[in-house]
Amino acid sequence: SSSSSGGSSQARSGGSSSGGSGKTVVALGAIAELGVPTLIVVPTRVLLDQWATALERVWSGPIGRIGDGDYQVEPITVCTYSSAVIWATRIGDRFGLVIVDEAHHVGAWCPGEVLEMLVAPARLGLTATPPPPGGELGARIGPVLYSLEVDDLKGDALADYELESVPVALAKLERERYRTQRSRFASFYAKQARRERGQLDWRTFIHLATRSPAGREALDAWKDYRALIAYSEGKRAALRRLLAKHRGERTLVFTADVATAYQIARELLVMPITHEIGRAERAQVIEKFRTGELTVLVSAQVLDEGFDVPDADIAIIVGGSSSARRQVQRIGRVLRPREGKKAVIYELAVLATTEIDYVRRRHGEPAGPG
Repeated sequence: SSSSSGGSSQARSGGSSSGGSGKTVVALGAIAELGVPTLIVVPTRVLLDQWATALERVWSGPIGRIGDGDYQVEPITVCTYSSAVIWATRIGDRFGLVIVDEAHHVGAWCPGEVLEMLVAPARLGLTATPPPPGGELGARIGPVLYSLEVDDLKGDALADYELESVPVALAKLERERYRTQRSRFASFYAKQARRERGQLDWRTFIHLATRSPAGREALDAWKDYRALIAYSEGKRAALRRLLAKHRGERTLVFTADVATAYQIARELLVMPITHEIGRAERAQVIEKFRTGELTVLVSAQVLDEGFDVPDADIAIIVGGSSSARRQVQRIGRVLRPREGKKAVIYELAVLATTEIDYVRRRHGEPAGPG
């Protein structure tokens, strides 16, 4: 475990906050050790509920809540990032310990200025996937104090697992379409990169591209080839095959975008979990998944982080990501430990495309010609 006393630190573990890696236990230990008023800052309403529930199990006093329509400040309070932006100036001097969950968002989703307004001398950041040393997270909270990887926890705090890559080939017409659209995008992008002398981040590129017809055509080409590899015919067939193989087992399907999640839901008559689904309906769906009435859920990003998913054995990553952080979060969704359990994670990737390059880079392999 890890705690901070009068200082700042980050605790890192390779699983999710609800997957058994121990981040919540670390935080509870810090609260108990310091014995000072504590504010826990979380990114989502779902995590607001989860933290309040976890705290209620070990704390007999009232638990404060700020966010999702609530405003109640207590010696132990949970607050969403967005509410902290609004209320930090008024409540920032009431707490001696600040705990930031999913702390890799500091400086982005969680503005660093919020932590300036929270004057607590003790700070603890919790994250499964910290960014490189330094930056906003290091400046606002501190260096990594304790770290464990997924494989360190495998078979103990987390379930054992097998990761299987599933290469998928494009059909002839798909391959031609991919090459055409990829070439259109790459040509325009390269031209802009030369003008910016290699200093071209994605946000700047979008700004430049939307200002000209050629740029907008390049963006359309990018969206088209990305949609193509997100759910190609080969992926469609592979997904059906894997779901049939694991029929009756609780399975999570991850996609690259919401449109693909809904497409899979319609085609295979499985339940989607997206940001558009309200809290009450989401709770009903999760309960049905818990009892086994539903055995398959499909999601773009909602299940990636900060979502208390019941025990699942199979993950199928239909749409991958270049983000190693997101990959760790997705794997963590099926690693809740159970005696004798061995989870299986399938990662579908289209050959000779940018997607397979993402997978190879994450695995430390050289990229191909996609």
